[in-house]
Amino acid sequence: MNVVLWIVQGLLALMFFMAGAMKLSKPKQELSEKLGDWIDQYTGVSIKLIGFVELLGAIGIILPMAIGVLPILTPLAAIGLAMTMVRAMQIHYRRKEKSKAVTNLVLMLLALFAAIGRLYIVPII
Repeated sequence: MNVVLWIVQGLLALMFFMAGAMKLSKPKQELSEKLGDWIDQYTGVSIKLIGFVELLGAIGIILPMAIGVLPILTPLAAIGLAMTMVRAMQIHYRRKEKSKAVTNLVLMLLALFAAIGRLYIVPII
C-alpha cells in the first residue's frame, strides 16, 4: 500500500505542480485561452494565489515525507489540495462545465485517499 500511496502522491504532485506553475508564469489572457473563460471572473492576483497554493500543495505532498522532516505536512497538504478541488468543482459546476468538475472530483478523491492513507492506512509516525 505504501507504493500505491507514493504513486498517487507523485501523480498529484505532478498535476498540481504543472497547474500551479502555469498559473504563476502565464499572463491572464493566455490562461483564459488555455483553461477557459472562468479565468476572466477572477483578478490576476487571485489566479496567481491559486497557482501558488497549488504549487505549495504539490511540494507539500512529497517533500516532507521524502526528506523525513515534519512528515505530518504530507497528509495536511493532501487535505489542502482536496479543499482546493472542492472550490474548483463548485466553480465549474455552477458554470455547467461538468467534465471539468469531474476532473476536479477525481483529483479531490485522490488527494483524500493520500491523506487518509498517510494518516491511517500506512501511518507516517
